[in-house]
Amino acid sequence: MLARLFASLRSSAPSAPLLPPTQPTTSFAQQARSMASSASDKPQFGTFANGCFWGTEHIFREHYAGGKGLLDAKVGFIGGKESSKNPSYEEVCTGRTGHAEAAQVKFDPSKVSYAELVEFFYRTHDPTQLNAQGNDRGTQYRSAIFAHDAEQLETAKKVTAEVQEKHFTPKGKKIVTQIEQREAGDFFEADSYHQEYLYKHPNGYQCANHRLCEFAQAGRGRPMPDASPLSHSDTPCLALQGGDLPPLVSAP
Repeated sequence: MLARLFASLRSSAPSAPLLPPTQPTTSFAQQARSMASSASDKPQFGTFANGCFWGTEHIFREHYAGGKGLLDAKVGFIGGKESSKNPSYEEVCTGRTGHAEAAQVKFDPSKVSYAELVEFFYRTHDPTQLNAQGNDRGTQYRSAIFAHDAEQLETAKKVTAEVQEKHFTPKGKKIVTQIEQREAGDFFEADSYHQEYLYKHPNGYQCANHRLCEFAQAGRGRPMPDASPLSHSDTPCLALQGGDLPPLVSAP
């Protein structure tokens, strides 16, 4: 955690982000609240925690930006104590607020399904690590999916069960990912310094677990994006090429 905190305090010349920052008239959380009852073809939100939040945001942007379904992404905090509203980065790093560092993605469901995003989430970290990811330790780095309605909750549980059965059970491992339903608006955005951090600081701290791991091809109707080894991993897992392995998760 100290390495990440030191990295957070360093500054370097920013480079152009993959997705230009937007200037909404309302916050990301307010947008999430207003879209909670939108039709299925309208933008939706998904919130995922799997360690250092700027790495989570970065890997989603790398694979789903550029017309592949990702409309925007923010890093922030969710899942904390009721008494800890809008915590600071430093407060969350103590582990006392109960929040998880997370990325909230705004996506176009006509281009990428929530089920695919859940499967992608499992392919880009180690969900068998409890309250940690890589060298980052603490409940704030836990693996978690925060579903925003009953349909997302059901989908997250279904995909999790299939990932467990088809990938982790044969290895004798168990997924410990927390899955709970929370309003999208319960997400508290981190400060601007941490948004798109790895685009501004390409040599900044990165969790070694944030890489696209080759364990199976997505289910029919949910093709994984073609992916090459990620630039922010020295020894990345390689993405599957179509047809290499049978589907991991069946289409919904």
